[in-house]
Amino acid sequence: MTGAEIVIRSLHEQGVTTVFGYPGATNLALYDALCKRHDIRHVLTAHEQGACHAADGYARVSGKPGVCMATSGPGATNLVTGIATAMMDSVPLVAITCNVSVNSIGKDSFQEVDIAGVAMPITKHSFIVKNVENLADTIRKAFAIAKNGRPGPVLVDITKDVTAAVYEYTPLTPAEPERKARYTEEDLDTVAELISASKKPFIYLGGGSILSGASGEVAELAELIDAPVCDTLMAKGAFNGKSPRYTGMIGMHGTKTSNLGVSECDLLVALGARFSDRVIGNPSKFASNAKIVHIDIDAAEVNKNIRVDASLIGDLKATLQELNALIPKQDHPEWMNKIDDLKALYPLKYDKSELSCPYVIQMLDKVTDGKAVITTDVGQHQMWAAQYYTYTKPRTFLSSGGLGTMGYGLGACIGAQVGRPDDICVNIAGDGCFRMNMNELATASRYNIPIIEIVFNNHVLGMVRQWQDLFYGKRFSQTTLNDKVDFIKVAQGLGVTAFKLEKAQDVEKVLKEALAVKGPVFIEAVIDSDDKVWPMVAPGAAISEVFDKTDLK
Repeated sequence: MTGAEIVIRSLHEQGVTTVFGYPGATNLALYDALCKRHDIRHVLTAHEQGACHAADGYARVSGKPGVCMATSGPGATNLVTGIATAMMDSVPLVAITCNVSVNSIGKDSFQEVDIAGVAMPITKHSFIVKNVENLADTIRKAFAIAKNGRPGPVLVDITKDVTAAVYEYTPLTPAEPERKARYTEEDLDTVAELISASKKPFIYLGGGSILSGASGEVAELAELIDAPVCDTLMAKGAFNGKSPRYTGMIGMHGTKTSNLGVSECDLLVALGARFSDRVIGNPSKFASNAKIVHIDIDAAEVNKNIRVDASLIGDLKATLQELNALIPKQDHPEWMNKIDDLKALYPLKYDKSELSCPYVIQMLDKVTDGKAVITTDVGQHQMWAAQYYTYTKPRTFLSSGGLGTMGYGLGACIGAQVGRPDDICVNIAGDGCFRMNMNELATASRYNIPIIEIVFNNHVLGMVRQWQDLFYGKRFSQTTLNDKVDFIKVAQGLGVTAFKLEKAQDVEKVLKEALAVKGPVFIEAVIDSDDKVWPMVAPGAAISEVFDKTDLK
């Protein structure tokens, strides 16, 4: 069979049922082979970046590698931002591009780009296939690399002549991902002893707690050691947000309870977390009263940003199963009472007299019974979505955490809805982000994918304006978007049912009407340009110095 047919057969071998992409000159053979099969669905997006974000969203909700395809040159380079987004957030993804023929490489041929070289710093591995004999095995290696260890994106670039070449194909059964542990019984005992000696333990969850499927083990640990639990943006849903142990997000826009609690604890147990700068603030003052235990699958993360007292390198789920078996039941009533007092003293709050993003998100939580899959773009709305929707299960909050990619959410929401067709999927966006990839509404309408896109229109780049207001003397340079764009007409022109929200009393009614629509929906919610995300830790400050609006007076 041809190389193109081998690619499609190899995808099927890996259990791929959906591919997001865009055809072009060099990958025509792939699309020709794809159209001859009916067991792999292709979703044609409006732009290659949208295809990559959709594959990313699909991967995050399903736990399976997402797949996207693009042609050479600009088709391939349009994937770069999506690949980098997946890399920063440890998302398993396989991007398949096609390049010019081998004899045309290095001659500045039409749409020639060394995409394997371009993508090398933002992938776990980049392949270029110049011989059809290596094609099937390369696809297999790509999926194995994407899934094993710390997940991430892999790029496979295939020259055009390889897609046309003929070779034998022998199917193989894919191997299960490896779950290797790199610690000893002595290491386990050391961590267990630190936990047993603690009087004020605190559990800090990162995205690895979701990637490893360790939610059950995390909950068991929290009960065993009688500890409060905070999370990062990437860990939303790994621990039940309705649990009395849950204290909310940690870091720059984390709750005062989480930030002050972590600053006071005597032991911090970091699970699948990477100690991001947006979490730790001033590293020299982070959890300065605590011993720190770090459990992660990636040894490179240990002692990278924060020095720890003990660590275990391995899959979080398997590691916690062993660790939990060693820990006797503990009780810390004074510590938990202290945490409860902080929660009572510093609840999340906002002005409920006006239409606002927090109000809409809390009402969305109510009308969906907290069971929707929420995707977000990046900015103020992203933080509000993390703060005010209650996540009780993993893989229900999808957001660009590490790279902070504006325009991520709409494509990701499409991918999430394709991956979980029976779930309600809602993207929370700002007007600045929506402008970047609004064309993907055409994808949703083309396939009648029933996503809900909520755009909070404050006519500014909200988070940047917030920083300009607080730290740059209110010099609002290039952050005002008060122009003549009519988002409702744009959405309708792209074939999507549209609603406009301008009053708080209309929110519940509009959300219920949107949920009743059998297709994609767009909602524009007009909010004040000076609404701010609270609480906040100033850049470079200790997280114990978290402040809110009242602290500025």
